[in-house]
Amino acid sequence: MSGRREPRVAANKSWDLDSIVAELADLRAVSQKRRYGGRSIPDLPSREAVVAIVDGLVAALFPRHFGSPGLSDDGIDFYVADTLDRALRALRQQVRRELHHFDTEGLRSAGELEQASLDIVAEFARELPRIRALLDSDIQAAFAGDPAARSLDEVVFCYPGIGAVIRHRIAHLLYRLGVPMLARIIAELAHAQTGIDIHPGAEIGESFFIDHGTGVVIGETARIGRRVRLYQAVTLGAKRFELDKNGAIVKGGERHPIIEDDVVIYAGATILGRITVGRGSSIGGSVWLTTSVPPGSSITQAKARNDSFDDGAGI
Repeated sequence: MSGRREPRVAANKSWDLDSIVAELADLRAVSQKRRYGGRSIPDLPSREAVVAIVDGLVAALFPRHFGSPGLSDDGIDFYVADTLDRALRALRQQVRRELHHFDTEGLRSAGELEQASLDIVAEFARELPRIRALLDSDIQAAFAGDPAARSLDEVVFCYPGIGAVIRHRIAHLLYRLGVPMLARIIAELAHAQTGIDIHPGAEIGESFFIDHGTGVVIGETARIGRRVRLYQAVTLGAKRFELDKNGAIVKGGERHPIIEDDVVIYAGATILGRITVGRGSSIGGSVWLTTSVPPGSSITQAKARNDSFDDGAGI
């Protein structure tokens, strides 16, 4: 047994790479023509870059938890400024790529795209203190709502619901500022990390808590009030999709639930359609709900009855 490796060229011949690459190129050309028509192919946002941007933003928002180890009180503001500057510069490049991608008619010059991306990122940066304040309310709600939580720091470090909501608040801001693709990439990164799927279009009020969280789904047009608590496997989804005359799904439309303030929704509940769950209501586990309920409602599963009658009694 010589232990010699086979030459790489032999493996390449076995795989017929030239033919495969040529076929893939042809398919790619057809796909790009369908997507872009005759215009030049734009640079797409980079998922890898978005990962680094989000990590930087989260570190700047919570430097003691996700920043460099051993940050001193004297150095923490410098760290936040440097980390935030690098993240925002990188974000501007990704925003410009998305704006160029969706400028299908080529109406904006390169200079206009640069200015628009700068305006969006500047507005995003100005909103970050508000995002941090909202997140503080979410963290406090998680700590107050879970008897297993020993500290606020534990909540920040360990709770997947908080990890998902941190990223949702960032993504939702970008969604509102007109860069939905970047927002969706951030949402899907959070989904992959936590098992919680929140569309960046969903509007969520302060003091929001997702307990456990795996399998939670919140649709694009859902509206969630203040001090709402969800448990694992809750779905706030659409009941049906409107079709056009050609049978294609009509995009947009308000198709997801409205959850008012102080609502609790327990594990496995499914709430579908543009319905309203009134303030202060409780929705039990595994409930299937497709109609609105008034404030203060308590909705539980129907209970099976097993009655026995003697000699026909009760018939």
